[in-house]
Amino acid sequence: MSSGIAHDDFFRAVTSPKFQRENIADLAVGRCTAVVVPDCVPASLCEATLRALASAPFTTYGAERVYPPVMRFGVGISDYRRDGLVDDSYWEALEEGRRAWASLALPFDPFLVCREAVGADWPGEVAVGKRGGHELGPGVAREPNQGFIVHFDDALREFAGNVMDADLVAQFAFNLYLSVPKGGGETVVWRHRWEPSDEAFRRPQSYGYTDDVVGKAESFVLKPEVGQALLFNSRYFHAVRPSADGRRIALGFSVGLSTAGELLTWG
Repeated sequence: MSSGIAHDDFFRAVTSPKFQRENIADLAVGRCTAVVVPDCVPASLCEATLRALASAPFTTYGAERVYPPVMRFGVGISDYRRDGLVDDSYWEALEEGRRAWASLALPFDPFLVCREAVGADWPGEVAVGKRGGHELGPGVAREPNQGFIVHFDDALREFAGNVMDADLVAQFAFNLYLSVPKGGGETVVWRHRWEPSDEAFRRPQSYGYTDDVVGKAESFVLKPEVGQALLFNSRYFHAVRPSADGRRIALGFSVGLSTAGELLTWG
């Protein structure tokens, strides 16, 4: 635990044998900040996905916006955000991304496996979200071996209007870890959400901020493990520490809780 001035009992990570309805409800209303599920997906499926990704053509996010560079396989909508809107080129890139995933010839859909794990105890639908009636990307495989700098994810602030054909009341980030380094690779979450004065700390043309943006805010550290799933409130500032001696590869997507009680995902 960091040297924050005071501890908030609701700023905590909960470990559960599976994603339960009350875990996600607590996450949505702020009674916890993260849910960790060890061995969320069978090891055989994690291993098969990792083997398939060994031959996948990973690329990097745009270096001007994402630095240090982060390797990824798949199409993320944030790369196609233009003045708060989704550029039309996203849809063509998404089709190419789907073909690339299909070329791996996996006998299962790893993102569907993840959605089913998240929604195993959820009473509403868990599905890939749609925009203009068209299904968004299901997620990406990311390899941030040099880490992610301090940032937050909030579609309400990143996109004009709604990113999907639904109104969201909460947003989370999901990760399933397929490979982890011997050292480093931890996710750090701070008890600080964006406010206008934070823009003074934004890195030029970047998705992220300098470390000073979180000041002395309380924080916790989550160490990844193979097969572990993490669901956390991504509207809090967070970062990923650089990896040491090994690769950090995870499947990831955003999850939004809609006003209709659906859990909707997008990459």
